[in-house]
Amino acid sequence: MSHKTIRILRMRHLRGPNLWTYRAAIEAVIDIGELEDHPSNTIPGLYERLTAWLPGLVEHHCGVGERGGFLQRLREGTWPGHIMEHVAIELLNCAGMATSFGQTRSTDARGVYKLVIRARQEEVARQALLDARDLLMAAIEGRAYDVGAAIKRLKGLIDRHALGPSTAAIVDAATARRIPHIRLTDGNLVQLGYGAAQRRIWTAETDRTSAIAENISRDKDLTKRLLEECGVPVPQGRVVSSAEDAWAAAQEIGLPVVVKPVDANHARGVSLDVRTEAEVAIAYELAEREGSEVMVERYIRGREHRVLVIGGRMVAAARGEHATVVGDGVHTVRALIERDINSDPRRGEEEEFPLDTIRLPENRDVMLELRRQGLEPDSVPEAGRVVLVQRTGLLTDDVTDEVHPDVAELAALAARVVGLDIAGIDLVVEDIGQPMAAQGGAIVEVNAGPGLLPHLKPARGQPRPVGEAIVAHLFPGEDDGRIPVVGITGTRETAAIAVLLGALLQRAGHTVGVSSGGRLYLQMQPIDTSVPSDWEAGQRILMNRCVDAAVIESSPRSILDEGLSYDRCLVGIVTDVPEPQGLEDHYITTRDHMRKVLRTQVDVVLPNGCAVLNADCDVCAGLAELCDGDVLLYSADPRHTSREAHVTDGRRFLTIDGAQVVLVRASGTTPILDLEHTGVQAVLARIGRPTLLATLGAAVALGLPVDLVRAGIETAAPLLSDR
Repeated sequence: MSHKTIRILRMRHLRGPNLWTYRAAIEAVIDIGELEDHPSNTIPGLYERLTAWLPGLVEHHCGVGERGGFLQRLREGTWPGHIMEHVAIELLNCAGMATSFGQTRSTDARGVYKLVIRARQEEVARQALLDARDLLMAAIEGRAYDVGAAIKRLKGLIDRHALGPSTAAIVDAATARRIPHIRLTDGNLVQLGYGAAQRRIWTAETDRTSAIAENISRDKDLTKRLLEECGVPVPQGRVVSSAEDAWAAAQEIGLPVVVKPVDANHARGVSLDVRTEAEVAIAYELAEREGSEVMVERYIRGREHRVLVIGGRMVAAARGEHATVVGDGVHTVRALIERDINSDPRRGEEEEFPLDTIRLPENRDVMLELRRQGLEPDSVPEAGRVVLVQRTGLLTDDVTDEVHPDVAELAALAARVVGLDIAGIDLVVEDIGQPMAAQGGAIVEVNAGPGLLPHLKPARGQPRPVGEAIVAHLFPGEDDGRIPVVGITGTRETAAIAVLLGALLQRAGHTVGVSSGGRLYLQMQPIDTSVPSDWEAGQRILMNRCVDAAVIESSPRSILDEGLSYDRCLVGIVTDVPEPQGLEDHYITTRDHMRKVLRTQVDVVLPNGCAVLNADCDVCAGLAELCDGDVLLYSADPRHTSREAHVTDGRRFLTIDGAQVVLVRASGTTPILDLEHTGVQAVLARIGRPTLLATLGAAVALGLPVDLVRAGIETAAPLLSDR
């Protein structure tokens, strides 16, 4: 059977909460053409091919709500858009970017669907949809398809664009605590929290990590001297200036020794258990290539360990093992290394990998180890021979529960001496469960920005929640990194509401950022008029470390185009839910469609927050049932039909009684504003009464003092003069 292809008409990255989900997503508009007449149960072999290529589809519950639910729908008959959604999700799961959310909905146009999937990383999700379309068409038409190649392509994009494992662990931990985050670069620089409440991380470094401390940690000789002066056991040694000086130092210290760069990392250029003058010379050359200076120090017998210290206490520890291969009498050393060592997913060329790929003969320290055993890269070790390849840098076993309190305290002391809030303390001991001095152990390095992967995914032992520990260090107690955020949407004078609220918050002592109609204001002074979108404007406000309160206006179109620029808000205002106009390109053509768009603002109100809704718009007022927090209704009609029930329910109703704006509660009525005041009359000459009520309702929801609000409105007319 021949079918026209599935055409992807448009893909759009929804970067914040949207009408589909609270999280970032990719929305695709697709045209399935003639396939509208061919549900899955009418296409021979489709079910068999899809389940053979992607057996994990059995885990998709779909709307059925149980394992195998999607396959049930596939057997009974479903349409290509829905199938493409699940194929994209499964491809992402196979590539290691776990995803479960997706939806597909028809539009008013025959054969045209809107399809959305969660987008943890935009580039990856876009490619997943393209691959899903191609895979599905191959299954429909009975053609071959290389599923493995598609998954490999997605993995490559993940490696290229996604956060590194250490950063991702911290961000995931923050998300679990409902702390928002903003990725500041294409790399691993991430902001946790908003505005003045934010903290920043860069892998396992934070904005509390001292630059001086980081520079000290890079200078191994200086680090060792500082530790020694504070009573921390370190190996005897000194900086050397030549291979000859290195041999002289080795003789002074006593063989065997360690030769290493003063300022390298990832164990690069480090040679252990060096015993002869020839080995010292080779080791010196290796170390010199990796650092600015070379040091020689006493070789400490024992096993390498990494102790992770966060906020002055040990939170995890890992033990290292030597990298070895076992000869089989057939394969060369080079081939054995490729097969048995480089296949480790923790090894790679990029900085985020905790272990380096071993390349021969480029890896000179490995070459030294091999030659000490009489081997070259192309040597074929006899069957059963254990070949030592690498002595350092391979942390495999979690030993957190084995660490002796003395060792933990010395590690924490080392971090404090250097001045690091997060540190990886490298030490060598025979038994980490015994005091360090008694067994001749020593701390050999203190590292800033330590990789977290050995603690997150140890080869043996229990993974440790080190991401959670870093988040707790940055945000102690109940701190959620949030500032008051007011979100505004609708079509009635929303820009005026934003400006007035900004002025009231400023009067209350806040440093306020306002995003309104493509304009940015800081302390009500315009700072930019060239912001490309509402989303971008809101993000700029939330990234500003001066801002401790934000007012962000989002138009219905901006919600459809990009989503909201914040994850949750303290106050959400919806002025109205009108019939849509000019949104046909989004297939928003009915008032019910419009309600689904504007409900986004109510969906993101925090449980301790409040939605401010226009009671005179029945659809708008009906959004109250969707709010996780409180709801304040406003209307100029003091006898509004919803007033009594709303107040009886323990909520607040803002209205006009004679010449006064009053707040009505079950406990009584509070005057808020005199409408006959000349300053208020000047404001009302520029905006409508519903707009004033929406502003006052938000001020009440924010808990601003009534006297302050009254004074702010009475003097606000000049702010509205250019609107």
